Amino acid sequence: MRIAGQAILVASFLLYFPIAMSSSPATSTLDQLDTPCLILDETRMTRNIERLAAIMRAHGVGLRPHLKTPKSIEVAHRVMSGPRGPAAVSTLQEAEQFAAAGITDLLYAVGVTPAKLDRVLALRRAGADLTVVVDNPEAAGALARRAAQEGEAIPALIEIDCDGHRAGVQPQDTAALLEIGRILHGAGCLRGVMTHAGESYGCRSLDAIAAMAEQERRAAVDCARSLRAAGLPCPVVSVGSTPTAHFARSLEGVTEVRAGVYVFFDLVMAGLGVCGVQDIAATVLTTVIGHQREKGWILVDAGWMAMSRDRGTASQPVDQAYGLVCDIDGEVLPDLLLAETNQEQGIIRLRPGSRRALPDLPIGARLRIMPNHACATCAQHDAYEVVRAGSRAVVARWSRFRGW
Repeated sequence: MRIAGQAILVASFLLYFPIAMSSSPATSTLDQLDTPCLILDETRMTRNIERLAAIMRAHGVGLRPHLKTPKSIEVAHRVMSGPRGPAAVSTLQEAEQFAAAGITDLLYAVGVTPAKLDRVLALRRAGADLTVVVDNPEAAGALARRAAQEGEAIPALIEIDCDGHRAGVQPQDTAALLEIGRILHGAGCLRGVMTHAGESYGCRSLDAIAAMAEQERRAAVDCARSLRAAGLPCPVVSVGSTPTAHFARSLEGVTEVRAGVYVFFDLVMAGLGVCGVQDIAATVLTTVIGHQREKGWILVDAGWMAMSRDRGTASQPVDQAYGLVCDIDGEVLPDLLLAETNQEQGIIRLRPGSRRALPDLPIGARLRIMPNHACATCAQHDAYEVVRAGSRAVVARWSRFRGW
């Protein structure tokens, strides 16, 4: 009966939402791929996934991986603790794609608007346990009214602003918190609180990240206590960012942690000390297309359409421009940066101040670029070409999806 029920559930989703293409077997090597393209080192990815899972086990807290970075069903099944989740998403399109693949324990971790409730309800009616987020009485009221009109609860978390980084109720504004809580509870929609320490990306030491993790934890736990003290339910206390997830010293009172970019890591995370460059799993394969030797330039076919415009390391102590340059096997070439990007061309130069000689790379040579921000770079591509450590063989091609 369980197998039959699962089959019916998946079939129901497929009526509502198209599913991304599944993986396909590989028949090529990195030397044969068209460039630019997105390369995923499965060995590194697996190591990254296992690292954070072990940390969460030590804390005794559940992990809700954020799937906004990979946007891939194949990656999702490797990072989640079970076939149905839990997981977090940043768009309803992600929720629809993952739900169609049977991943149904989902948190839509962006403030929901009334216009999106039709899609939220469609997902829930097709079998997804989809939770949404609000942070103000107006949004909570619209959600509660729609739930009452439809005769079914739409579970919601109240977003808390733990660090001034983005949306959320101020932790000290108990009156606003309780107003939102009562509105949601009146319609049977209150599920708990959530917060995100996005300011951890600006920390300059691991101790600072740990302090931010405690600030994040305390904001969420204190708000949960305020709700409970007022007689309101708060079963979920959700926190998380990749830096704070790795360096939190206590998660007391937290029921789940969310993190996303840790699956691939990137140069911003390496600049924070959260990982090393040897942990970065997603890179862009590119080809040398020309030289401007008098300028010290090597031209490649990866521009900002392949890498994104993200310059997330510019505010860090070491600026990595648009990415670190590696050889075809993923080994960093010292002092080489993707220094500038045009739409479809990139300019590689030596790092300012370097005394090294510019390498003599022939036309057609293959290189790999480590990105500043994995989410932004991966978003430029439709698929991952999957490799494993020590090999140029492409073992799979995993589709990814885009859009809202």
